[in-house]
Amino acid sequence: MSTDQKPGELLTDRQQRELDYHREYAESQKGKLLNEPFNFDVVSQGPRRWWNQYWAMFTYLLDKDLTNKNVLVIGCGFGGDAMNLAKAGARVKAFDLSPESIEIARQLSEKENLDIEFKEMVAEELDYPNNHFDIVVARDILHHVEIQQTFDEILRVSKPGGILCFNEVYSHSILRRIRNSKFIDKWLYPKMISLVYGHDKPYITEDEERLTEKEVEQLVSLMSRIEEKKYFNAFVTRVIPDNFPIISKLDQVVLRILSPLASLLGSRVLIGGVIK
Repeated sequence: MSTDQKPGELLTDRQQRELDYHREYAESQKGKLLNEPFNFDVVSQGPRRWWNQYWAMFTYLLDKDLTNKNVLVIGCGFGGDAMNLAKAGARVKAFDLSPESIEIARQLSEKENLDIEFKEMVAEELDYPNNHFDIVVARDILHHVEIQQTFDEILRVSKPGGILCFNEVYSHSILRRIRNSKFIDKWLYPKMISLVYGHDKPYITEDEERLTEKEVEQLVSLMSRIEEKKYFNAFVTRVIPDNFPIISKLDQVVLRILSPLASLLGSRVLIGGVIK
């Protein structure tokens, strides 16, 4: 998206639907987010929550010594990842499709005195120079975009030898076929929505699709060296809500024990490595 192009202009049908959804979602969350203090625990000193995919992502990133590194956050939403990275010393740029989300992110970062450049743009057409970023972070965004176009842009704006870290919802194609069966999709899943998500309207857009093993392989092919590869949530967020630490620990232990099957059983994947 060019600098003089506003969100909503020349968007694809998919992008427009995503924009409409996230604009409405941002308005529904604005009051709560702006009136609560931001929690920087994930980048603070202290015990790490090894069983939690978000903490595991930041454990990997913090090991990169973020001080003065140029970091891009793709699809930043309300700016949480960008703020944590800036708090850890990175020079952060971040973007999102929704101007409402970006405005919330700006206000939150200003409250915390963090200098972050936020922009409105689409992931498939980035308004950043070539070979600029030391680290690119993509969390819960790649399943909302056109994968190949976004990959091409990530490669263009990243420095050779830079770091790509992605943390995405995932489903192996075998389990996806089971999930889409009539019994589960039409009968079982609707009965479990409130249990798993805590309400009957999960934060899921019309067009999003979990990454498959083939798309993960595409991402991995962008890297010359894989430094981190972990799967999470065999049962948690699939049939059990994500608010019981002991169950989350057991879930992660099971995936580690059954590591050869983790790519089949997991419902989230975290991968970090060096870009070619």
